[in-house]
Amino acid sequence: MIDEQTDKPRSSFWKELPILLGVAILVAVLVRAFVLQTFFIPSPSMENTLQIDDRVLVNKLVYDFRSPHRGEVIVFKAPMEWSANPDGEDFIKRVIGVGGDHVVCCDAQDRLVINGKSLDEPYIYPGDKTAEEFDITVPKGRLWVMGDHREASGDSLEHWQQSGQDITVATIPEGEVVGRAFTVFWPFGRATWLSVPKPYEAIPEP
Repeated sequence: MIDEQTDKPRSSFWKELPILLGVAILVAVLVRAFVLQTFFIPSPSMENTLQIDDRVLVNKLVYDFRSPHRGEVIVFKAPMEWSANPDGEDFIKRVIGVGGDHVVCCDAQDRLVINGKSLDEPYIYPGDKTAEEFDITVPKGRLWVMGDHREASGDSLEHWQQSGQDITVATIPEGEVVGRAFTVFWPFGRATWLSVPKPYEAIPEP
């Protein structure tokens, strides 16, 4: 009797194990597809906020309920004009201007000016300066994005220059945003939240 009682739960466990594994895989696939996804950083364009080979966690659900905000770090599908990869690739940049924003470079202290307010950017790579003056208004439904390492970033400014100041080529549509990068989780020694820097709170609406 003792042997029969112990065999029954063991048999039940092995029968249920494939179902449990299947459910776990399904949940993981659904979470990755619709909620959270990890990305690695392949370039120096966001230094020193993000280093090469950092891993970030991206919230893919947040922009189903609202538009991206200034100062957020986002992952997006690169426009054809931005990528040499015919299959497309994901880029990661910081949102500087949203639809309707007037963005100018630069004031006397080499700071960006958004809707008439100068923006302090403590996250910019040390020694970087914006390479060229510009004065743009972001179209509705689009985003002006820049890397934190301005001199090593293929971003809105670079494509503004290369396209002959075509604002459509230089900006990305909100619909191509994959999600918001909200934390660095690897390596553990660099784990941190990617919060919106406080200076963005002072930027007025257009």
